[in-house]
Amino acid sequence: MVNIAVVGTGRMGRGIALSFAWAGYPVALIDSEDRSTNAFQELAASVQTDLDTEIQLLADTGVLSADRVREIATNTNIIARAKSCDVLQGADFIFEAVAEVLEIKESTYAWLSESASRRAIVASTTSTLLADTLAGFIAGSERFTNAHWLNPAYLVPLVEISPSGQTSADTVAALKKLLEGIGKVPVVCKASPGYIVSRIQALALNEAVRLVDEGVASAEDIDRAIRVGFGPRYSVFGLLEFIDWGGGDILYYASNYLAKNIDEGRFSPPATVERNMREGRNGLRDGVGFYDYEGRDIAAYQRQRMTEFVRLLEAQSLLPTAAGDPK
Repeated sequence: MVNIAVVGTGRMGRGIALSFAWAGYPVALIDSEDRSTNAFQELAASVQTDLDTEIQLLADTGVLSADRVREIATNTNIIARAKSCDVLQGADFIFEAVAEVLEIKESTYAWLSESASRRAIVASTTSTLLADTLAGFIAGSERFTNAHWLNPAYLVPLVEISPSGQTSADTVAALKKLLEGIGKVPVVCKASPGYIVSRIQALALNEAVRLVDEGVASAEDIDRAIRVGFGPRYSVFGLLEFIDWGGGDILYYASNYLAKNIDEGRFSPPATVERNMREGRNGLRDGVGFYDYEGRDIAAYQRQRMTEFVRLLEAQSLLPTAAGDPK
């Protein structure tokens, strides 16, 4: 059995621990701070209560049986820092989830460099500190990478792996295999601020706030538009896939219109969109865009995506209905 340790007992650390406990792994959830015995006991009781609540919520929604609730509840062991040496020495994977403060990360990695096995793969869940910076704090930087989980970590499938320049290919491959084995969907991106999701998300969230500030629509209607329009589409089609589906030229003209009428810096089309326009690489109808469709059964592909979209709308009770439609 692979030995998993999670360092940091905050919300993200608890979510990561629960992800592995749900998958059947025994997990050591280690307090990263030195505390008195009484203070640790209070923390451990609070953490266990939160974990029990999350597990019970899964049961209440019909995801887990009573037997699985009991099994998962026994898979996590909350451990004080002072008693973690043996656990860290035996860990194959260590997920660091301490506060997003550089000095705290640095001191945590100094401790892990002394206490953990040199064979352990170490991953930080930070989205604000790059792996190239953190790798300098740990002995054996080839076994270190960032691995950004999204809250709630035990439910959201995505984990963004962002290796440093020193991270070995074997480290990335082993981490991907572990994550895929518990049902996660890892993606790999360069050490770049915000990675993928946080960078796109920040633009979307800020634009939603601007719509409120400008009086374009109410907060309620903006959120409703995202829930029933934007969200469902892009949970079936990726953003770049959707550009290909509709045509890169549509994005080009829409972007220029918004740039002219709202803000050039925010909305001007990227160079790739302009280049694809010139070269006739607008997506599906040209046979190439961000993806190459040569030799692909386009009709079957379109059928598959539309079926997925219909099923999603059905599941969310968003599919349009009319008198005479089958129920």
